[in-house]
Amino acid sequence: MSGTNWLFRYRYWWLALGVTLLLPLLIRSGTLATEVLIYAMAAMACNLLLGYTGLLSFGQGIFFGLGSYAVGIALTRFGGLPMPLALVGAAVIGALAAALVGWFSIRQRGTYFVMLTLAFAQMFYFIAYTVPALTGGDNGLLDIPRPPIAVGGHSLVDLTSSWRFYGFVAVLFLIVFALVLRVTESVLGRTLLAIRDNEERALAVGYNVRAFKLLAFVISGAVTGLAGALHAMLTGIAPLANIDYHASEMILIMTVIGGTGNIFASVLGAAFYVLLADWLSTLWPRWLMLLGFLLIAVSLFMQRGLWGLCSTIAARLRGLRGSASTHEERA
Repeated sequence: MSGTNWLFRYRYWWLALGVTLLLPLLIRSGTLATEVLIYAMAAMACNLLLGYTGLLSFGQGIFFGLGSYAVGIALTRFGGLPMPLALVGAAVIGALAAALVGWFSIRQRGTYFVMLTLAFAQMFYFIAYTVPALTGGDNGLLDIPRPPIAVGGHSLVDLTSSWRFYGFVAVLFLIVFALVLRVTESVLGRTLLAIRDNEERALAVGYNVRAFKLLAFVISGAVTGLAGALHAMLTGIAPLANIDYHASEMILIMTVIGGTGNIFASVLGAAFYVLLADWLSTLWPRWLMLLGFLLIAVSLFMQRGLWGLCSTIAARLRGLRGSASTHEERA
């Protein structure tokens, strides 16, 4: 494989790397930059369901919240547990919860599928609310530490600094991005697209559609659980809001704004939402109304999201260059 082909094949990963390198140059707050990458992971996981499998799930907040609680409980009540193991545990719990929710939900389609995922989101929210001894209830889990990266009991990297934690999250983000990208470009990803485009034909060909949908749910749940765990470590708290259905709405909005069917588009959507929300909140307390107007504009004029807009602009620029070259040749 030539160097040019190799660069083109991994172009989205290089774009993701560029984002991680640009954020520290454009944003003064390490916490805000880290939040962008965390929600980008959650949006990627949502895109795997919505953009590649055609499943509009309102259950992403379940996995995000459970990941927050899992790492919070592990680090506050099992102090000797290594931090990487706590993160892996959060991803596993997210995957198990996704397997449970997905196993029931994929048996329905359309509106009934959406209603089932929303019902599960409400059910997990009230469970978290009614067991304050485990989750902290309405107050959430407080004082979640940010342990250093250690090997053999020796601390290697202290993560108390916001920018050092950003570097740690950036490495995990690039690994997760590469893995999710690999999934979407594999036979599994192409099968999910076939199910999204024509489920009846996929069934007729012989694919076990439910098994593929469930696998997409599990992968999505694992990535979202990891994102929730990192968010809890970032803020030092696992709030009840992380498992509320509003968290699912926010992740869905990021996915739609960025554009479905492309993993890097989720990064654009998360960055746009987080940074815009931070800026608008300083201008007007009711900034969510302005965000609502933005969503209306996206729905009316940018149905392919920010990535679709960028692709359209790039295509027009290539067309102009091609026209200019043709004109020069004729001249």
